[in-house]
Amino acid sequence: MNKKITLLFLFVIAVSFGQRKAIADKYYNEYSYKKSAELYEKIFNKGDDSYEVLSRLGDSYYYNSDFTASEKWYKELFKRHEAITNSEYIFKYAQSLKSNGKIEESDKWLLKLKAKNKYNSSVRSLQDNLNYFVEYTQKKKVFVSINNLSINTKYSDFGGFVFNDDFYFASTKPDGVNDKRLYKWNNQPHLNIYKAKEIFKIKEKVLDVEEQVKVASVSSKYHESNAIITSNGNIMYFTRTNFDGKKLKGGDDEVAHLKIYKTDKIDGEWGNAIELPFNNDNYSVGHPALSVDEKVLYFVSDMPNGFGLTDVYKVNILDNNTFSTPENLGKNINTEGREMFPFIDSEGTLYFASDGHLGLGALDIFEAKKERDIYTKPVNLGAPINGAYDDFSFIINNKRNNGFFSSNRKKGKGDDDIYSFIVYKCKEDVSGVVYEAKTNKPLNNVTVKLISEEGVIVAEKTTNKDGSYSFELVECEKNFTVTASKNDYKKDEKTAKTLDVNKQLITQNLQLVPLIIENQIVINPIYFDFDKHNIRNDAAKELAHIVSVMENHPKMIIKIESHTDSRGKKEYNRSLSDRRAKSTKEYIVSKGILSSRIQSAIGYGEGQLLNDCYDDKLNKCSKEEHQKNRRSYFYILKK
Repeated sequence: MNKKITLLFLFVIAVSFGQRKAIADKYYNEYSYKKSAELYEKIFNKGDDSYEVLSRLGDSYYYNSDFTASEKWYKELFKRHEAITNSEYIFKYAQSLKSNGKIEESDKWLLKLKAKNKYNSSVRSLQDNLNYFVEYTQKKKVFVSINNLSINTKYSDFGGFVFNDDFYFASTKPDGVNDKRLYKWNNQPHLNIYKAKEIFKIKEKVLDVEEQVKVASVSSKYHESNAIITSNGNIMYFTRTNFDGKKLKGGDDEVAHLKIYKTDKIDGEWGNAIELPFNNDNYSVGHPALSVDEKVLYFVSDMPNGFGLTDVYKVNILDNNTFSTPENLGKNINTEGREMFPFIDSEGTLYFASDGHLGLGALDIFEAKKERDIYTKPVNLGAPINGAYDDFSFIINNKRNNGFFSSNRKKGKGDDDIYSFIVYKCKEDVSGVVYEAKTNKPLNNVTVKLISEEGVIVAEKTTNKDGSYSFELVECEKNFTVTASKNDYKKDEKTAKTLDVNKQLITQNLQLVPLIIENQIVINPIYFDFDKHNIRNDAAKELAHIVSVMENHPKMIIKIESHTDSRGKKEYNRSLSDRRAKSTKEYIVSKGILSSRIQSAIGYGEGQLLNDCYDDKLNKCSKEEHQKNRRSYFYILKK
């Protein structure tokens, strides 16, 4: 009797347990991830650690961007079922780790996809650039004044499109109409489209929006989002859940997918919305974007035969409100993961969000330039636009140098928030005057170069009559070298560091020392090692000026005189100075100057001292006084 009672009790538990799992599966298949996560966790705590429960538990948190929880459950999945776990979960686990700041561990797991023969875009990019994380987080300053908009709520606010001064976005915040109808994915109200006014807060130096109102004429009981408007203001495209005005319509999988709708403005109001002909009940089509000429409509879809979970497509907008067959943008843009939220700026650049291209975690924003009707390899925008969590829905106004993007990054106000940014356009001028060092008079026709830290000539100018030069619109926060050169003068150079103040003037004056003074080519003293006459490196640099002057004046003839101080025997000093003079001549000739252009090279020893440091005062003179007598002269005999 006791055995029968026990068996009956176990049967009741099994039925109850099976019912609970069936309910969890139902919520999961309906994308009700908040509820499915709660139920699967209870099932796991009751002892079911199966592959299905653990994978779906991890997914339920992953798809709601709770990466701490998804990491925990994917880790449990690999701990118990790694041998049968497919590559999809390796990727999701790697993404969860990265979003939680565990970069090295994430990269190790991502590279495991090689063993699965899954050379996806992230793996290839990682192999090509193992230093990507530093590169992406230390990007050149482009986007500044990142601002969490004042309209953001504790709910999901995202998207963005600017028409004139109006900013269109989507939000799940309660609107007093359908507040009780919650979207099962995240237990929030359904999305509605709102319109607000762009403002620039001068004091805070940030872009913001205000005066938001719901666009009621395109609202339904379910989702509307991603509104865009043609330049004439007469047509709106937007995304809506497949709703026929009475009920949701499901496909073969009994799931209501997304569709793109179009509405025309009639008498100042948006009319009835009609769905576009390439929509389909069995897959989603959404996130519309227009080309610059508004003849091409871009969108996102998970239609069959794509490259990944969702891809970016395009259709040509034809006459009579017809459209061409959808065309996939190809594997250069689309990956095995998700590509979403396309946007085309005024220069034809494509921006989109992706978790398939190598990034900083979850969805990152990328840009792809268009060349000959083909988009180039996407480039990660890097920080501060991208971070560890989802970053998406990027738009930019090239004329106003600002824009918006959405993110569920930490320290936001809600689930998803909208952020504004300013494009960093800091430019400064570098200018100055070039003087002659001896007379302090301005020098004209001097070549002035602005050289970057990498040694690249950024700009080149010639000084005006008043000796002035100016380099306009130089990048801020850079180190440069300014060089000035002119025939028969020693080159001068100085560093110039631009600041972080727009339209700042950086002044850098330079001086050129003349090489020809009266009947001499004048250089700094050339030195020789004790008792030696070979040309040292420092002497070679000075003699280069002699070579330069003689090259500038092909008919010039000179003579060389060398002198010593009074220390040592007179005959020895004469011989030493003569060897040094002739060594100097030989060096100049070795640089291409004809020997016949140097009439003589003679050493005079201590015979022509410039001070009183004669033999009787030898020990009374300082080193500096003796050094003054050790010199060479380069006299010009014929110009």
